[in-house]
Amino acid sequence: MKGMTVRGSAGESARHWDVTLPLPERPGAGGGPGAGGLRSAGPGARPGTQRRKGRGRSLVRATAALVLTVILLCVLAFGGLLLVTPSVGNARALVAAQNRAHHAAYPGPRVPARFAAALEATEDHRFNSEPGFDPIAVGRVFVGWLSGKGDQGGATLYQQLAKVLYTHGNSTPRDEAKQVALAVKLNFSYSKPEILRMYASVVYFGHGFYGMAAASCGYFGRSPHRLSWPQAALLAGLVQGPSADDPLKFPRQARGREEHVIGRLVATGALTQAQASAALAVPLSSLVANAGHGCGA
Repeated sequence: MKGMTVRGSAGESARHWDVTLPLPERPGAGGGPGAGGLRSAGPGARPGTQRRKGRGRSLVRATAALVLTVILLCVLAFGGLLLVTPSVGNARALVAAQNRAHHAAYPGPRVPARFAAALEATEDHRFNSEPGFDPIAVGRVFVGWLSGKGDQGGATLYQQLAKVLYTHGNSTPRDEAKQVALAVKLNFSYSKPEILRMYASVVYFGHGFYGMAAASCGYFGRSPHRLSWPQAALLAGLVQGPSADDPLKFPRQARGREEHVIGRLVATGALTQAQASAALAVPLSSLVANAGHGCGA
């Protein structure tokens, strides 16, 4: 572009040389305040980071929704189980019927402290705090079903009592689900000492002995309240395998169960290590020396 002459009112003139002027900004085209275009993300921001954060938040929300859904379904399913399972108001009558069938007196003797401690230590160490079932153990069993590993154990004393009284000793997933609901009902219907008493009256201890009193007299020749710590531990250990761990037929297996229960008593604080060592120093043959003599011995 060539220079041009401009004359003012006084007749003066000025020579303007080629000048390139910037184009006027269109509204919204800039990046300043009020601009309608994309806002600058700043010098340290990365679009990929923003997208990953968004995906992370979405994943958290989806996981939370899934967990809440599962919890809701479990609550509804458990509520249904409570509705379809029978009342446990007849538990005493069922225990009495089993005692009559096994020629035992009802009610049986109260559970002495040593045997109660041994039984709880090995079978249900949360007995005094749980609502009838152990949520941790139930979760472990559920995972076992999903993984195909089968029953992982962990049935509480309430569940074991429900199994004996209401599901005919069956252990199918359907029956075990019922046992959980029945265990909760038992917990809210009877005191813990009575639960122990009913359980100890009907459980099988091997060698034809049903109930704590018959087993104590049969194996040791003494009533339950006179049991020593090693005798109480040996008796409590028979619940899981009453025939396989029969101390009169399989003393080695019975000794192994006794050692396990003594170890659990130490773990739960019922015995010191010194007391445990003293208990295990008694030979099994001495523990059952009066077997078959009855409670007069």
